Amino acid sequence: MARAHEYEVTVTWTGNQGSGTSGYHDYGRSHEVTASGPPLLEGSADASFRGDAARWNPEQLLVASLSQCHMLWYLHLCATSGVVVTAYADRAEGTMAESADGSGRFTEVVLRPRITVTDEDMLDRAAKAHDEAHRLCFIANSVNFPVRHEPAFVVA
Repeated sequence: MARAHEYEVTVTWTGNQGSGTSGYHDYGRSHEVTASGPPLLEGSADASFRGDAARWNPEQLLVASLSQCHMLWYLHLCATSGVVVTAYADRAEGTMAESADGSGRFTEVVLRPRITVTDEDMLDRAAKAHDEAHRLCFIANSVNFPVRHEPAFVVA
């Protein structure tokens, strides 16, 4: 039987500027995301949608979730296959298309990790681990748009 995992967060709107949602321009998009354990995350809408650019927006968090999940699976796979990774940094980018009615959807996310391994003999296995990490990633398996990876490797 498959195991089930539950994740609970609380999202609290903090953008009431005195008159609630009395008009589109009359309220802030600021909110807080909390969960048992991690520190408070300050969120908002994207600045394009009247949000605060100094706070995380849902679109950034979706791209970050995909990047984190891929990285964690990738590091696990490398550790179990004898590939020694000493550095990993991903410059992930998501594309969202907005529709005329204001709705939208992500059309693609591209992960661009730069990975440092300790030996050139590990490069083939290191490259192949990305396909497996993608196949196993919980978040990538949950979205309805393509998630691609374009890794670059360094031997040090």
